[in-house]
Amino acid sequence: MKLGFYSLPIAFMLAASYSWGQSTFVYDQQSADENTSGDYEATSGIQSLEPIGQSFTPTLSSVGFIRLAVGDGDSGNGLGATMDVLLRSDSITGPIIGTSESVTMPDGYGNFTDFFFSTPVTVTPGVTYYFQPEVESGDTWAIGWVYSFLYPGGTGYYYGQANPYYDLWFREGIVVPEPSSVILLLLGGGAVALVRCGKTKPRGSG
Repeated sequence: MKLGFYSLPIAFMLAASYSWGQSTFVYDQQSADENTSGDYEATSGIQSLEPIGQSFTPTLSSVGFIRLAVGDGDSGNGLGATMDVLLRSDSITGPIIGTSESVTMPDGYGNFTDFFFSTPVTVTPGVTYYFQPEVESGDTWAIGWVYSFLYPGGTGYYYGQANPYYDLWFREGIVVPEPSSVILLLLGGGAVALVRCGKTKPRGSG
């Protein structure tokens, strides 16, 4: 009876350890998702439309990543590209409050791609912010946009001008990391202690 009683919290601990052991993506804002490919299009190239970007209105207090649909705009020439994403306040050309880590992609690349901020950028929920993808070096690079979902928290920008009929394909949010090894060890130690308690005969019992 005792062991059965204590097995419940142990089961919860093991389940928590399993779920925490994998980083979790928490999406805050998005214009579409990976299942909306029927309305997905591609621009002629990021460099030819600069400054290109998107405004969005977060409900969370930080931005940990921005996911975009990007690809080679001139494949077959042996050239890839290196990109990052600038996070701005006030406008599409406003102050830069964060720069993502660079991502290098090979010739012929085309996929949904995560641009992570090494330190999540603090933002104010309900305030509009702007992100601007930029090609640091390499080939002509295309970016996906969505023309029929009309994301309500912002709009796409081309040549620095807002276009209310288009949005970049994007998903934005935070990453909840896996716990440290110390936390996992503590959980494991607690589980062992509970098992031992369940096997210990209570004092005064017959």
